[in-house]
This record gives sequence, structure tokens and C-alpha cells, in this order.
Amino acid sequence: MGWAMRALAGPVLWAALFALIYALHGTGCALGWTGRPMLPGGPDLHRGAMLLVWLAGLALHGVLVRVLPAGRGRDRRIIALTAWIGLVSTLFTLFPVAILTTCG
Repeated sequence: MGWAMRALAGPVLWAALFALIYALHGTGCALGWTGRPMLPGGPDLHRGAMLLVWLAGLALHGVLVRVLPAGRGRDRRIIALTAWIGLVSTLFTLFPVAILTTCG
């Protein structure tokens, strides 16, 4: 994997998760997933699907933070920084959608 691909992995993963969670939100609202239990005693199918994708994405970002930074000096710092940027962006920009939103 080239340097540029490693440097862009965190932001690209954030963008993919952003698109997927918003697609799940729209699909779940359109198909009436709200109120249907995902598991007995658990969240409804709509919120549960978004929550699972968000948590899986955070886990993937954690892997990127641990595995991607390689090389020396500035190259390593830039790759580590972009991996952290992707993780923090996923955590804060997708939290409201995955946890708090409902169909209006």
C-alpha cells in the first residue's frame, strides 16, 4: 500500500461510513424499521442497524490507527494524524445519527 493510500485510509473510511449510515437512516425510515425489534429487549431494527455499522466502523478506525503508521519522521506522523482524524470524525459526526435520530 502506497504512502498516499495509507494517508487517505482514515478519511476515506469515514466517508464510506457517513454514506452508509445515512443510507441506512433513509432506508430504515422509508421501510418502517422503527419500532421493529432487532433482538428481544434490544434496540429497534432501525437504530440497531445504524449502531452496528457505527461501532464496526469505529473498530476499523482503531485498527487503522494501530496498523497504518509506518515509515519514518514526517511521513509516519502524517499517516498517524489522518488515521486519528478519521476516527475522531466518525466518532463525533456520526454519533447523533446512529444514536439520537428518529424518523420525522
